[in-house]
Amino acid sequence: MKAAVFLLFSLSLCANVLQDAIDNAPKGSKLELPAGIYRGNVVIDKPLIIDGKDQKAIIEGDGKGTVVTIKSPFVTLKNLTIRHSGAEHERVDAGVALKNVHHCNILHCDLKDVLFGIDMQQSSDCNVSYNQISSKPFDLGLRGDAIRLWYSNDNTLTHNTISKARDFVVWYSHGNLIANNYGEYGRYSLHFMYTGKNIVKENEFVHNSVGIFFMYSQDTIATGNIIKNSLGTTGLGIGLKDCSNYTITDNKILYCARGLYIDRSPFEPDTFNHIEHNFILYNSEGVHFHSLSLNNIFKNNIIKGNIDTVVNDSYNTRITQNKWDGNYWDDYQGFDKNGDGIGDTPYNLYYYADKMWLLNPNVKFFYGSPVISILNFLAKLAPISEPVKLLTDPHPKMTEGKLL
Repeated sequence: MKAAVFLLFSLSLCANVLQDAIDNAPKGSKLELPAGIYRGNVVIDKPLIIDGKDQKAIIEGDGKGTVVTIKSPFVTLKNLTIRHSGAEHERVDAGVALKNVHHCNILHCDLKDVLFGIDMQQSSDCNVSYNQISSKPFDLGLRGDAIRLWYSNDNTLTHNTISKARDFVVWYSHGNLIANNYGEYGRYSLHFMYTGKNIVKENEFVHNSVGIFFMYSQDTIATGNIIKNSLGTTGLGIGLKDCSNYTITDNKILYCARGLYIDRSPFEPDTFNHIEHNFILYNSEGVHFHSLSLNNIFKNNIIKGNIDTVVNDSYNTRITQNKWDGNYWDDYQGFDKNGDGIGDTPYNLYYYADKMWLLNPNVKFFYGSPVISILNFLAKLAPISEPVKLLTDPHPKMTEGKLL
C-alpha cells in the first residue's frame, strides 16, 4: 500500500497517473491521493479504495463523459473533490457512475460542475453518504440529477447536501434508505416512480419546486421530513399519485403552494394510506385532492394557517370516503365543555360560494374580493342551495399542543 501512495505522489504531474495507478494496484488495495489535480474519466474495474484526504485531491474530468466510472463491487471513493463532467444528458454524463455493482461506497466527496452527480444503474447494497453535490450552471430543467437510482435496490443514501441540481430520482428501485439529506434550489427534491418498500426519513428540502413526489409506488414510509417553500404553479410538499399502502407520518410541510397532493391514491383495491401526526402549516392549500382518492386515513394531524384547508378539484368525486379523525383544525368553531381536549361537535368542512373557482378557475381572480366575501356570507346565513360537505372529523382536537 505504501508503494502505491508513493507512486501517486511522485508521478502526480503525469497525465494518466491515476488511471495507471488504478490499473496497477492489487485488488483490494488502498490508494491515498495527496493534494493535487488528477486527470479524470477513469474507470475502476477492481475492488479498490481511493482516499483523497480532506477533499484536497481533485479528480477533474475533461468536460466530456463521466469523471469516475465504477464497474466493480467493493469500491470506495472518499474525501475526494470530483468535478467537470461532460454536459450530455443522453449519455448521462456524471461525476460518478456505478454500473451493475454492489457494496460500493461514495463518502465525504464534493461533486461540482458535474451534469449528473451520482448515477447508480442496477447497483445494490451501496452507501452514498455525507457528499456535497451541485450540477452545472444551467437553467433548472437542463441540469442533471444530483443522485439517480435506476433499478438499484437496498442502498443507503444519507446526510448528502444537494444544491442547484435538478432532481433526486428513485426509479424502479426498492428497499432503499434515504435519510438526513438536505436539498435546496432544485426541481424535485425526491421523485419516486415504480418503487416499493423505501424508507424516507428526516430529510430537509427547502426552496425546491416540488418536495417529495411518489408516483406509481407502494409500501413506503415517509417520516420526520421537513419540506418548506415549494412554490409556483407546480409547488407541493408531499405528493401521492397512484400510490398504495403508504405511511406518511411526523412530517412538517410549511409555506408550500400545496401541502399534501393526493391523486388517485391509494390505487390498489383494499389498501389504505395512513397520514398521521403531520404538521401541515401555512400553505396556500393544506390538502389537495385530484381525481379519485379514497381510503386515506388522516389522524392526529395539525392543519393550521392554510389559506384553503382542503381542496377537491374533482367535484364529482366524494372524498368524504376518506377517514378524518382527531385532527386539529384552526378554523374549528366548536366547544369542549368537559375539557377532554376534543370538540363536542364534529368538524365539518363545506364548500360555499368562495369555492366557485374550483369549477371555474377564472373566478379565482375575484378570490378574497368583497363580492365573493358577501356571497359567501349570504350563503352561510341563508343558503339558497345545500352547500357541499367536503369532510367530517368526528373528534377534532381543540389545541395543537395535544399533538406536540
